[in-house]
Amino acid sequence: MTTDTVPARLFARADRTPDKPAYYVRRKGSWQSTSWRGYADGVRTAAKALIALGFQPQDKVTILGFNRPEWVVMDVAAMAAGGVPAGIYTTSSPAEVAYITGHTEAPVILVEDHAQWEKVKEVRGELPKLKHVVLMEGVPAVDDPMVLTWDAFMAKASGASDADLDARVAALEDDALATLIYTSGTTGPPKGVMLSHKNLAWTARVALDLVNYGEGDKTVSYLPLSHIAEQMFTIHAPITGGGRVYFAESIEKLRDNLVEVQPQVVFGVPRIWEKFYAGVNTKLGQAPAIRQKIARWAMRVGRRASAVQNAGGEVGGLLGLQYRIANKLVYSKLRPALGLGGAKVCVSGAAPISAEILEFFSGLDVNIREVYGQSEDCGPTTFNMPGKTRFGTVGPAVPGVEVKIADDGEIVVRGPNVFLGYYKDEAATSEALQDGWLHSGDLGAFEGEFLRITGRKKDIIITAGGKNITPKNIELGIKQKVEIVGEAVVIGDRRKYLSCVISLDPEVAPEWAKANGVDPDAMQNDPKVRAAIQAGIDAVNKDLAQVEKIKKFAVLPRPLSIEDGELTPTLKVKRSKVSEHFADLIESIYAE
Repeated sequence: MTTDTVPARLFARADRTPDKPAYYVRRKGSWQSTSWRGYADGVRTAAKALIALGFQPQDKVTILGFNRPEWVVMDVAAMAAGGVPAGIYTTSSPAEVAYITGHTEAPVILVEDHAQWEKVKEVRGELPKLKHVVLMEGVPAVDDPMVLTWDAFMAKASGASDADLDARVAALEDDALATLIYTSGTTGPPKGVMLSHKNLAWTARVALDLVNYGEGDKTVSYLPLSHIAEQMFTIHAPITGGGRVYFAESIEKLRDNLVEVQPQVVFGVPRIWEKFYAGVNTKLGQAPAIRQKIARWAMRVGRRASAVQNAGGEVGGLLGLQYRIANKLVYSKLRPALGLGGAKVCVSGAAPISAEILEFFSGLDVNIREVYGQSEDCGPTTFNMPGKTRFGTVGPAVPGVEVKIADDGEIVVRGPNVFLGYYKDEAATSEALQDGWLHSGDLGAFEGEFLRITGRKKDIIITAGGKNITPKNIELGIKQKVEIVGEAVVIGDRRKYLSCVISLDPEVAPEWAKANGVDPDAMQNDPKVRAAIQAGIDAVNKDLAQVEKIKKFAVLPRPLSIEDGELTPTLKVKRSKVSEHFADLIESIYAE
């Protein structure tokens, strides 16, 4: 009997519903679909091509590119052939590409275009095990014996039989390594998170129930596929539940694509929801007075209705009537304009999000449900489920997963979704996995069954006075109170007091500057900018203990970025890089 794996599920679905659409790509002004049979045939062909190229069970394939069908086809094909895919972030440097491809000893890498090929070309001398570079579909050929076009690669399938592939799929085992997720690494080189076939299959099935995912439901694929959360929403859950995936044209066109598709399930990192929030806030502020008044009333109704629904109740009576009126006047117009007209569930994950942003959207009948987890447990540990949601927490434990708080406040997790360990790193594995429990590195506390994240162990700031400070909530508070703030990073390790460095939001800040008579190119030291930030910090400080208060701040000369190494590809701040890159500015704060 064939093991229940993601490749086996794909082939079974293609047999059951061969003609139904599986995924869409936008070409020549319209969304063009590929059926489940076409999807499965593509995976079978790619898997046989790998086998024909000498690919052995447990060999690795690295994938470097933006979200496209070829990314997903190669990922599932590698698993079907008994191997292991490993994604590389598109923003990675040649050295980072070399690290992951070398660490996995991958004989094959799939790249999106010539620009990504150039990264590989630069470091090929460091990769003795790399034999083949495959270009994604439609990319012109490269005059190099190592490089294959997509068509040339797929043509290699004639060198292997269906029986060869079927034998590989049949030999897959529950606890065998299925995929490697390289952590984006806020400190040190990335670690390879080893996930088994059972990890992926079990989590995909649970995810469907968590988000009420049904056959034919639409999602838009746009976040990095190197991240396990996007893999769940683009690969594993759609294959398991029969959903339809629309591949975004680009991050820049995401908003347009969402409006066109109107997906049922929307996953975003906090930065995406923060951008939505800033955009809606700006438009509401520009609306005529009567529309603003109606919107504010509708938002009060929405928040009350959301509170009832989040507690598992029904919205009826007078509130139900008000809700229906608010829907007709506001929600039914605003949601489609955001691309959320068909959304059954909106999810935020990968980093903390402000409760105030969640409450703001609930007032617009958009309930964003926060999920908490990590690559090491396939993404979900806890989730704010419909009827069981509390803003400011990350929800109750996912069914089938045990979560508890260790004596030092660390969140520990046990369940079928917990990983096998770190690839080629026994020391890190022993530290993370103890007696079957995953030690998350995060700090938390339970409020009844709801988990609240209080910080991260590695982020704890120890002041010169020996006080331990977790900066997460302070930073979130500043970002929420001051609309022009892109990132806030609290400083204070071994210092007498806490300070903060602030980056301005590259989209919101220029608009704010124009509205307030400030030169957009000279905001760093402008008195009005500093006054706005100080007012926000004062508001946050009111709710903090004396030792937690922010005494001083400085505005950074530029936004933090992935390219400069201060943000991970999932937009988490790398504190060490911020401290390193802006050391002189930080020292000037404490020199005053």
